[in-house]
Amino acid sequence: MDAPHDELTKKFYRIGDVSQILNLPQSTIRFWEKEFSELRPRRNSGGTRMYTPHDIEQLRIIRFLIKDKGLTLDGAREHLRRNRADLERKHEVIKRLQAMRRRLTDLLEALDQRQRD
Repeated sequence: MDAPHDELTKKFYRIGDVSQILNLPQSTIRFWEKEFSELRPRRNSGGTRMYTPHDIEQLRIIRFLIKDKGLTLDGAREHLRRNRADLERKHEVIKRLQAMRRRLTDLLEALDQRQRD
């Protein structure tokens, strides 16, 4: 599950930020950039990668396919090629459900705390 950074409010994020948001090593992110044509972050004048919220969403989808569904790199690429719209829709639903779960968990914890007080 993604960290509390689900709301991407900045225009650009550095690779260290993206690594924390997605709980992925920077080396994995750099590797996936080479493997997936969808990942092409901009670079600033100093050569630092600058990821947009769209880039981060693409990484989330790739992470889902590889880490959660257990697809190989080739399988993930093929899945992206064939099912992009469906996959993005499913991923959005999963994100919403995870956010709902977090809100419900927070409410339960608040109620539990209130009963103890």
